[in-house]
Amino acid sequence: MKLTTKGRYAIIAMVDLTMNSEHDPVSLKDVSARQNISLSYLEQLFARLRAAGLVKSYRGPGGGYSLNKEATSINLLDVITAVDENMDQTQCSGAMNCIDEKPCLTHYIWIGLNNTINQYMKGINLNDVALREDVKNIIFLREKGNVNSNQRQKK
Repeated sequence: MKLTTKGRYAIIAMVDLTMNSEHDPVSLKDVSARQNISLSYLEQLFARLRAAGLVKSYRGPGGGYSLNKEATSINLLDVITAVDENMDQTQCSGAMNCIDEKPCLTHYIWIGLNNTINQYMKGINLNDVALREDVKNIIFLREKGNVNSNQRQKK
């Protein structure tokens, strides 16, 4: 199962919030403009992030969102699970009923992959991402408006 836009956008928006909400709440309109994510989609994601206790909202002029915890204590798995993203690689969602109500031969391979992905995502917090030099370089290049094919990472 591939990480969907829901999980990707939630992480991108939370990193943006981390980098821009040092003193004041950040409006979703600003996040939307900076990250080119639909405002209505962000509103849906942030409702879930707020319900999970990862962000807090402020109403009125100057309102918006800020992190509800330190950026170092919010890992990427927290963000993904808050928006109900399913990272499960098994066919059976772990129920061991893949074939005729029995596990498939590779069930434990997929369980192991799930564990590896979860541990990896748990090991990275929002602050880690915000402090990365490549993230800072992307912001710099975006602001200059000249991200070209030579600066894009080759796959």
